[in-house]
Amino acid sequence: MSTVLSAQAGAPVTAKPSARVIAQRRAGIWLAAPAALLLFLLVLLPSSAVLLLSLTDYQLGLGESRFVGADNYAALVSDPAFRQSLLRTAIYVATVAPVSIGLGLIFALKIEARTTLKAWYRTAFFLPVTATLVAMATAWEVLYHPTFGLLNTVLALAGFQKVRFLADPGTALFAVAAIGVWKQVGFNLILFLAGLSTIPRDLYEAASIDGADGGWRRFLLVSWPMLGPVTLFIVVITLIRAVSEFETVAVLTDGGPVGSTRVILFMLYEEAFRYLKIGTGSAIAVMFLVCVALLTLLQMRLAEKKVHYV
Repeated sequence: MSTVLSAQAGAPVTAKPSARVIAQRRAGIWLAAPAALLLFLLVLLPSSAVLLLSLTDYQLGLGESRFVGADNYAALVSDPAFRQSLLRTAIYVATVAPVSIGLGLIFALKIEARTTLKAWYRTAFFLPVTATLVAMATAWEVLYHPTFGLLNTVLALAGFQKVRFLADPGTALFAVAAIGVWKQVGFNLILFLAGLSTIPRDLYEAASIDGADGGWRRFLLVSWPMLGPVTLFIVVITLIRAVSEFETVAVLTDGGPVGSTRVILFMLYEEAFRYLKIGTGSAIAVMFLVCVALLTLLQMRLAEKKVHYV
């Protein structure tokens, strides 16, 4: 009787969860616990350690360190070398991302339109993704060699002067960016092919009835709008991978010549492991992670408004 009166009086009545619901919640906690533990140990704990180290002047090999607060960040912001590394990273990303995405889409459309050898083309374009860049560095050095490299041989046959691709500060960054495009095109192509395979054939038939039976109109009316979710994912992943470039620079140019390929992650490597300035390197890592997170959120916020999910 009191329960009824309290319900009529407007007091909230909360039903206790059943034993089955409680058991399901406990099972969910136990099932999620290993993944949560790994996330804490492999992501959250190291990230917290890096954040704490960025607030100190710790140097590897020295036992003592002191708390310096935001001094490392202030020094980086006022450091011309850090600003130059950000600029080089931006140029690299602005070169690799649009070219690799555009070529991946074009090649995917060409392969999708074929009736034969689709598997062969997919495998051939995806091989650079699976190849180890350190092992492929020798091949790229031969390709770019200023004397007997394939590119300079072709330029000489065409009547042009030979170019020192990796030794000239004006061309080194773009030569490295070309390798980045080579690495990323196959990955983007496979994703675009997966997106094209999910487009219902009925839409193409309806478009052909309306007069868009092929070519550019069919792409604009059907293929491109339906590739919205896949394109958003590809753009985000490509930007993250381009910003995170390190191994190509480390293997082929070592940041040179004259620091022309010293991108942000290579500067982090130098400060932390070459000059043993762990505090400064940790500050670069924190700023890098924040920039990547903000870039990803901004890209998704702007692009999702134009993406159509089926």
